[in-house]
Amino acid sequence: MKQRKPGSGKKESTLPTDRRDFLGKMGGFGLAAAAVSVGASPRAALAQEQARTVLGAPPPSATNIFMRRARESFNLRTEQALAAFRATQYAHPVNGDEARYPNRIANFSKTLPHNALGEVDQAAYHALTSAIKMERSSAFEKIPLGGTRKLANPQAAFSFQLDGVDGFAMWVPPPPLFSSEETAAEMAEIYWHSIVRDVSFDDYASSPLVAEAVTDLSRFARFGGITTDTVFRGETAGDRIGPYISQFLYRHIPYGPSRIAQAYSVAEGGQKFMTTFPEWLDSQNGVEPTRALLLDSTVRYVRNGRDLASYVHTDYSFQAYLNASLMLLDLGDDALMVANPYNTSSTQSGFVQFGTPHVVDMVSRAGISALKAAWFQKWCMHRRLRPEVMAGRVHNVKTGNADYPIHQKLLESTSLSRLFSDNGSYLLPIAYPEGSPTHPAYPAGHATIAGACVTILKAFFKPDFVLPGPVIPTADGTALGPYFGPALTINNELNKLAANIAIGRDTAGVHWRSDGVEGMRLGEKVAIAMLENYKDTYNEAFAGFTIRKFDGSDVVVGAQPSRVDFDF
Repeated sequence: MKQRKPGSGKKESTLPTDRRDFLGKMGGFGLAAAAVSVGASPRAALAQEQARTVLGAPPPSATNIFMRRARESFNLRTEQALAAFRATQYAHPVNGDEARYPNRIANFSKTLPHNALGEVDQAAYHALTSAIKMERSSAFEKIPLGGTRKLANPQAAFSFQLDGVDGFAMWVPPPPLFSSEETAAEMAEIYWHSIVRDVSFDDYASSPLVAEAVTDLSRFARFGGITTDTVFRGETAGDRIGPYISQFLYRHIPYGPSRIAQAYSVAEGGQKFMTTFPEWLDSQNGVEPTRALLLDSTVRYVRNGRDLASYVHTDYSFQAYLNASLMLLDLGDDALMVANPYNTSSTQSGFVQFGTPHVVDMVSRAGISALKAAWFQKWCMHRRLRPEVMAGRVHNVKTGNADYPIHQKLLESTSLSRLFSDNGSYLLPIAYPEGSPTHPAYPAGHATIAGACVTILKAFFKPDFVLPGPVIPTADGTALGPYFGPALTINNELNKLAANIAIGRDTAGVHWRSDGVEGMRLGEKVAIAMLENYKDTYNEAFAGFTIRKFDGSDVVVGAQPSRVDFDF
């Protein structure tokens, strides 16, 4: 294979910007590759040929044991590469909005230059999509910007992943249409998130604001049947059991000889950004914010939407799941998965394998794999607009400055009249001065990482193990007290943790609900592929990981090691 020079890219596109001939090109590639490598005995044929040409004869000094090990390693890597190739999905559906609206009103364009309505400069947008099509580093350097903020790492979409399945291999369903009732429902929910940010989760049942949100959101099919007890929660069974916030965001973190309290610096209540059109437009053009976020002088446990938005503003990619892994490992052997091969050993204990290093390493690996899968979908396929941009479209329609195909139910939402009364605009009050990140919305990176990392944790621990000593914060969030209520299990609280992180970004105003839901599902697929990838690397007799997925079904991953020995 001819190797590309770093940053040189390709001469021809394999990923057209408009995707009209994407499937044709990828299908041709798949057929050509199949003719070479997927015959009656593909692994043996390929491995034998490569081994003869690459490995050659063993050095005279090599002993049998070392040569056997080298051969097994080569065989394993070859087998895994072929398995990843076969797992590749060549169909990546899109919702068609980019082609439907030539002015790109439904697509991400933050940091590019925009006109007075906030519609992107077409030449700049074309430069972005052309760079994505060409995959050339030099092309990305030619994209015109409207300010000083930069695009968030679009070339990560083209980075290869050598464990699990490559990011291009995973697919997600297309996001809802710009003009659909589903998009309207999600946007109305985000508006209400911004209105109730300072309402304590414990006060939802008695809050008139939350009751008004439930009444308004119940008009949409997407939120039929919600109550003040279920509004703004995630969509798995565990999300609706117990406190709104997962125990893994409350419990003290065992960190070596220390215990770290999860009381954090959070934003002062009442702050909102981008509620005037000039500030909103500056943000879309990539102008740095002129106002800074003010922090509460008291550290607090997460007690409301603003606190949760603060947590997911400055967390690093796998922080919450590293913390959760340390808490779970601290529970002792009784919490470990039943299939852990060292549960029944009378002479050995797990450490490098099926012990602490194994768990925390896999969690971090899953995080970066998930991000690469999300970045491919974000930049190469969907380029979905952020909620703050949708709010600009709503504002322009409501003020008579533009005519966009926005669903009437959104335009009739009572959240809009309340926001206009408070702010003098129909813009979305964002929790962060800079607004959304400078990469497309769908799927959410936070959510994809969450889906991958909690799936790894589900693999190593018993799903129905009840967490001891559950806690809940006091009304002011300055201390923890005991929680009395339904039992909280590992699986349910991991599901809730993933949803908290995903929905926390919605609460801040920077993501849609479907960004989180589909991001979590994509992350789950990434993690399962990784675990399957490693199944043949274990020497232990291992029956596989049993994982309870987000949809409630159980799947066994990595059972029956099946190393294949190619004779060359």
